[in-house]
Amino acid sequence: MKSAGGPTAASRTPNYIGVPLPRANAKRLLAGRGQYVDDIRLPRMVHAAFVRSPYAHARIVRIDTTEAHVPGVLRVITGAEVAGMCRPYVGVLAHVKGMRSAPQYPLAADRARWQGEPVAAVIAETRALAEDAAQLVRVEWEELPAVTDAETALEPATPVIHPELGDNLCFERRVDSGGVDEAFARADQVVEATFVTTRHTAVTLEPRSILADFNPAERQLTVWHSTQVPYMMQWILARHFGLSEPRVRVIAPDVGGGFGLKIHTYGDELATVAAAILLGRPVKFIADRLESFVSDFHARGHCVKARMAVSKAGDILAVDVDDLYGIGPYSGYPRGSANEGIQVANLVGAPYQQRAYRARSRAVFQNKPMYGQYRAVGHPIACITSEGLVDLAAEALGRDPAEFRRRNYLPADAYPHTLVSGLTFERLSQHEALDKLLAMMDYRRLRAEQAELRKRGVYRGIGLASFVENSNPSSATYGQGGVSIAAQDACTIKLTATGGITVASSINEIGQGGYAVISQIAATLVGVPIEQVKVVIGDTEVTPYGGGNWGSRGTGIGGEAVFQAGKALRANILNFVARLTESEASLLEIRDGSVVEAASGAVRMSLEEVARTAYFQTARVPRDFQPELTVTRSYAQKTYAGTYTNGIQASHLEVDVDTGFVKLLRHWVVDDCGTIVNPLLADEQIRGAVVQGIGAALYEQCLYSPEGQLLNGSLIDYLVPMAGEMPDIEVGHTCTPTATSELGAKGAGEAGTAGAAAAIMNALNDALRPYHARVFTLPFTPERVLRALGKIQ
Repeated sequence: MKSAGGPTAASRTPNYIGVPLPRANAKRLLAGRGQYVDDIRLPRMVHAAFVRSPYAHARIVRIDTTEAHVPGVLRVITGAEVAGMCRPYVGVLAHVKGMRSAPQYPLAADRARWQGEPVAAVIAETRALAEDAAQLVRVEWEELPAVTDAETALEPATPVIHPELGDNLCFERRVDSGGVDEAFARADQVVEATFVTTRHTAVTLEPRSILADFNPAERQLTVWHSTQVPYMMQWILARHFGLSEPRVRVIAPDVGGGFGLKIHTYGDELATVAAAILLGRPVKFIADRLESFVSDFHARGHCVKARMAVSKAGDILAVDVDDLYGIGPYSGYPRGSANEGIQVANLVGAPYQQRAYRARSRAVFQNKPMYGQYRAVGHPIACITSEGLVDLAAEALGRDPAEFRRRNYLPADAYPHTLVSGLTFERLSQHEALDKLLAMMDYRRLRAEQAELRKRGVYRGIGLASFVENSNPSSATYGQGGVSIAAQDACTIKLTATGGITVASSINEIGQGGYAVISQIAATLVGVPIEQVKVVIGDTEVTPYGGGNWGSRGTGIGGEAVFQAGKALRANILNFVARLTESEASLLEIRDGSVVEAASGAVRMSLEEVARTAYFQTARVPRDFQPELTVTRSYAQKTYAGTYTNGIQASHLEVDVDTGFVKLLRHWVVDDCGTIVNPLLADEQIRGAVVQGIGAALYEQCLYSPEGQLLNGSLIDYLVPMAGEMPDIEVGHTCTPTATSELGAKGAGEAGTAGAAAAIMNALNDALRPYHARVFTLPFTPERVLRALGKIQ
């Protein structure tokens, strides 16, 4: 024991939770030392390029590969060959009643069902050679009628994409509280609109990328993959290629953005794995930007017909919703393409008291790229519908939109609150968030300024959008549907011989700050300086099993696993030192890398001494005691289907009524994501998500011809928001920690996307109000604004 006059540690254990530290991996990336899939070079590595269908729907009459067998080309693989190696897959969830899809293979064998579907793979010594040889593969096509319009997909005269299914309906979700028609009959005002969101895609900085290496002697498959979900991919590759799961290793190195795009299964990636197995050598495929537009999963293209009944007192009496969207020719595997529609049916009107509610959402097959989960799955559509109706109702009643929202929010004492759809809100902070937002933006001053500017012919708008956002999903999302996607995450922390800690986590880094969050939680719970924390992620061989990054779950679920592992290791260290020093663990703490007396701060042992005693000087350890200085803990959120976050956004913009151009002036967000581990990164996540919502509102759309041909499949024609168009985005927080975990964290990565487009839509329609013009079809292009103003036809 050290004397009272000896060394002492800091008076308090360092607490990094809530500290805005820079990204833990930022210096490495800025120094150019990041390693993405395309940076990896292996001996004997070859490259894959794909022959893709030029038609939205066509029968493959014949494939002639003769001319493609030029020097440097190792193999040309067609659909039939891959089908013999890879089990077919069907993207259905057993707990979604009536959901169906047809079996799918990596490469089309008989018919191509969307423009861009891969039909053959060319494997060559270089990417350029593979691409040139792919141009020499001759495919004889018989073009077939294409189903491209979701509105007519279910009509009797429309061709059925999969005749064995009988029609083009993938699934239908209905929610009905009863009493809806009666509520509309007695309403003082009824407002209605059709809200249209167009298809768009994620456009990640790093495109989809995979490098597969198969060792036939050991039947070992190693895959470097730009993925958000290493363990899901391990299971899929083992299952569909008939491999032992422990013999499949998936490594996610640095990942240049995910946004949900990289949680799906893609045929060209499976075909790359098949080529590696056939050849017994590494095969790499990096999607280029042009093929990404026709092969990546799309999202968001919905047509929602909705109406709201209100009383003259200002109460929402009922909401009625009918949603329709086209998902492509298959339901995406393994998560299915139903979740957008499910969220729309579940969450329209969710921030408000639901006196009567009815919703229907239908997903139909069509000959366009498949649909999948994309940042804030379905929530932006639900929010656009809810908040558009709310503003219409407030206008019809002559009420201020902020106060109309306040009146109809769920009461603060209503929690936990279960919606008609069956979802439960643990606790929201809507009233607090609204008050904070109005103060941040100086709402009354902006309204007065708006009125003065209109007198001078300047048309500015102010739009609000309340939102809720699912996070920390339980197994109700996928596991209960029979899909092997982990709802839990795990963390292993070990004390190193020099007193630092190594933290292996099942979540991974996709640009969201996973390294930082893991480091800060682990350093705080164990009691070591953050500089002594090493984080290991993204490798199924060395990390514990878990779900990875999707659904705003990284901090809330993965972070809680780190919290529990750190807590356990700390307890083990204190118990060990208590035995060594004949003390009580309750009288000790770990501060700044040393075990100290809690009362005085006197150092008992450094963590390096603890480790060396346990690892190298075992004679000092009591015979009846075994120190455990490596611990693993898992965590799954089991109380609710998800722990919902909430917040509100506001947009301030100006419209040029002569050109239709919209200029964003400022944007505000108040978000409640529970305990915030790193405020800097949380705000970055929210701002980035808002930017994607701005893209949906003003720029992004996949345009198709009636024949199903993508018309703007490049970044020359497909617009994404750029820095020059972005307003200042001010972020504030309320804090309602979830009681489902000790950390109390909820998700922050998707909330900005959930509400941004709705706020912009309401601001735009507010600016156009003097002209009695409204726009409800996204994106709000100058053409659509001028059309609403009656200036063009």
